Amino acid sequence: MSTPAAAPARAAQEPELVKGLGLTSATMLVMGSMIGSGIFIVSADIARLVDSPALLIAAWLVTGFLTVVGALSYGELAAMMPKAGGQYVFLREALGPLWGFLYGWTLFLVIQTGTIAAVGVAFGKFVGVFFPSIAAENWIWHIAKVPPLHLGPVVLGNLDVGLNTQNLVGIVSIVVLTVINLFGIRIGALVQNVFPFAKVAGLAGVVVLGIFVGRTAEAVAANFSNFWRNAALGSQHEVGAGVFVGALTIVAVAQVGSLFSADAWNNVTFAAAEVKNPRRNLPLALALGTGTVILLYVLANVAYLNVLPLHGDKHATTLMGRGIQYATDDPELAAAQPESAPDRVGTAVMRQMFGATGAALMAVAILLSTFGCNNGLILSGARVYYAMARDGLFFKSVGKLHPTYKTPAVSLAVQAAWTCALCLSGTYNQLLDYIVFAVLVFYILTIVALFVLRRTRPDAERPYKAIGYPVLPAIYILMALFIDVVLLRYKPQFTWPGLIIVLLGIPVYFLWSRGAAGKTPARAA
Repeated sequence: MSTPAAAPARAAQEPELVKGLGLTSATMLVMGSMIGSGIFIVSADIARLVDSPALLIAAWLVTGFLTVVGALSYGELAAMMPKAGGQYVFLREALGPLWGFLYGWTLFLVIQTGTIAAVGVAFGKFVGVFFPSIAAENWIWHIAKVPPLHLGPVVLGNLDVGLNTQNLVGIVSIVVLTVINLFGIRIGALVQNVFPFAKVAGLAGVVVLGIFVGRTAEAVAANFSNFWRNAALGSQHEVGAGVFVGALTIVAVAQVGSLFSADAWNNVTFAAAEVKNPRRNLPLALALGTGTVILLYVLANVAYLNVLPLHGDKHATTLMGRGIQYATDDPELAAAQPESAPDRVGTAVMRQMFGATGAALMAVAILLSTFGCNNGLILSGARVYYAMARDGLFFKSVGKLHPTYKTPAVSLAVQAAWTCALCLSGTYNQLLDYIVFAVLVFYILTIVALFVLRRTRPDAERPYKAIGYPVLPAIYILMALFIDVVLLRYKPQFTWPGLIIVLLGIPVYFLWSRGAAGKTPARAA
């Protein structure tokens, strides 16, 4: 018969997560996870939607407000509960284990792995700048063309599934980064510290060069002499086939791209148990990281408007003719294949300023950016599944640490396997649409958790309290709800399936928790 001290003794023999992230590393994790390829790509799609320089900037300002307010709110929760799993833990403690599970379930199936896959595919896209044979059209194994399935307003399917040279490069990069992160938090942190400095320097260079050196008279006249075009609240914009909506709604629709580009700032909370002095460093890292990146994002779009006109023609064979809306680094090739031309605003802007050399330098910067971004996503995401497994809500083996390197090795491997499968399943933009709706749902719920915990645990230690509470968090909830409702209406192909995936987690939770009944969950540190 075991003594009461036996269980703690056994627990003491288990490997523990290593506190290897200081303030600099935690801040770099925030910034590095946010800055990927999106800022250099999605402004083209946003520009096509809004058709207004003012609304292009407005889309990024709305994203900036939501991101910074969300980070300031999460700072309170992270300092209060600095445990592995972060947002999963916040939802579990405030709203109950079901909501924590639904977040972890959706994170694994769509949010984290989908983001890693999308960034990996984008990495392959920009390798294609140097090696044209690396492209989505160059199939190695075309498994199937999934036909569109119409269910009322929702269109499912319409996907090419298989392995092409572009997503193969993405898969290889994901596997390499997963292996790097198997060897310890300090090695992963070292990679995370090096790449964000390079990314921030590259993005800051685009801002300075675009605004002060490479601005063109044609772009300045086209964009700033008629800056408020189509920006009136009562103006009408076309979305899809024959659907016209007002300016507020079109900005909400445009959030798909900008929110995706600014997402993953919350990933530092997943690795909270490995942050030194987390009650101080987590809120600081969230505030410093998100504030810096959002400022750079807004200024980058101002730089784009100084170099290229917003409005463009997808059949044009010059950079100025294609504008931001159809920006690409090879306009002649894109004009010959307008339906498959990649959006490459960053490289187009640099090409306009410095020719082929500028485009090549920007492509290198984006490759560094996407590689570093995925390192942060891979490092942090595995900590959530590890925490779930420790609670008995995921495969038991996922809750074990490598005996030597003290990393969630099985969790990293499982995450990589599913991510690689997603890389085979669709394009960057399709994955992007799929992710943002589900992300917003759980951001809303987590901000709600802040209100709940203020009421249910009023005496809990709060080393940091959310700035602007309760007004700013309440505004966040209202704005995010509006965006989600708009996305359900105007981006149904992936938002409704995303919602269905969340709901499917409910029966899975009860099946899993029934299997774990009678067991005491080993809560992650």
